[in-house]
Amino acid sequence: MTIEQLDAEGTQAAIPALTGILRDAVANGASVGFMEWNSDADYDRFWQGIAADVAAGRVLLFVASDETGIVGTAQLHPVGKPNQPHRAEIAKMLVHSRARRRGIGEALMRAAEAAALRLGRDLLVLDTDEAGAARRLYNRLGWTEVGTIPRYALMPDGRDCGSTFFYKALS
Repeated sequence: MTIEQLDAEGTQAAIPALTGILRDAVANGASVGFMEWNSDADYDRFWQGIAADVAAGRVLLFVASDETGIVGTAQLHPVGKPNQPHRAEIAKMLVHSRARRRGIGEALMRAAEAAALRLGRDLLVLDTDEAGAARRLYNRLGWTEVGTIPRYALMPDGRDCGSTFFYKALS
């Protein structure tokens, strides 16, 4: 497995694979901003927007690949507010269901954390589905759980989903 940070051109080239990972996440019930009725065109538009953000320097996009191709992804969003030059957010950490339990999520998170430090960002935040497997991963990686907001989002099937918020101070 390899972890790579993609540039704008690499992001464009990876959109079909990233769309497949997002489709798989939603099909498997992940609360990642999309509903089960969303289409590949919706996922493609999302990734096109991320590609534009990568090109503009607003997002760092990481992918994990194995012998089959891209199997995971994570984003680092440096906060652009003048009073938060030390902070960044982690978003859309996704691993395809066929590639889970192989350390890919951990490797993606460590790559994002290292990139944050290189940018001088030493405080990271994220949120995740209160009942999802990622919550256990973040706890294991030393993230501090702040709390859960009930009904923060919806699951792909329309059920309510609480979101648990985390932070990590990097040293």
